[in-house]
Amino acid sequence: TVDEKVEDVTIRDALKRELLLLASVTDRGAYATKDEQDIVIDLVAQLEALNPTEEPASHCQGEWDLCYSSTQFFRSSPFFQSIRIAVGDENKEIAENGFDLHDQATVGSRVGRVRQIVTSTQLISEVDLRVGMLPGIPLTSAKGTVVTSASLDVVDSSKWELRVENTKVKGSNLPLVNMFMDELQFDLPVGNFYNTVQGKVPVIPMTTFYVDEALRITRDVDDNFFVFVRES
Repeated sequence: TVDEKVEDVTIRDALKRELLLLASVTDRGAYATKDEQDIVIDLVAQLEALNPTEEPASHCQGEWDLCYSSTQFFRSSPFFQSIRIAVGDENKEIAENGFDLHDQATVGSRVGRVRQIVTSTQLISEVDLRVGMLPGIPLTSAKGTVVTSASLDVVDSSKWELRVENTKVKGSNLPLVNMFMDELQFDLPVGNFYNTVQGKVPVIPMTTFYVDEALRITRDVDDNFFVFVRES
């Protein structure tokens, strides 16, 4: 559905301002209270109903920064989305428990910038991580950017199908990681792994009901939503 009413431009702008304010004060949703979460859910639903762009899935090209997530930030990455799809709906609880354990295991870390680069055929996810002091390593913290690439097919007006291809770490300050994965540009062929183990690469459905010149709202298979702002 495309909203072409001129009078709704003002409404959309007001909704976006409130959404971006809440995203800012809650650290992209990480510290949102239940009431704040409910407000954001309502704002997102209203914006999706007022989508101004025809065929939104085909108009998402560009560089985007995550500004709000209704779930863990890392789940915006095709790497983790592929795990969720691979286990299937019948084992969804196992995947959710795994994601929660991953979240708890990295509780001492800080997720920095979460970025997506979208073209007509590919999505590249970049997640900046900084982890606290590691035993035996003469660094106050470890850092790096986890980069995951996925092929992208637009299959209808609002839906993508992603297939994860590879992942790597760049910009690490850990000597061995830096040597083998950054300087040598070593990619982990995640897609090939799925082909070997399962015989196919999981197809990740992602749905975009709202996009404009500055903001994109994309949902995953479990209806978690990720709000991105376009880089200026």
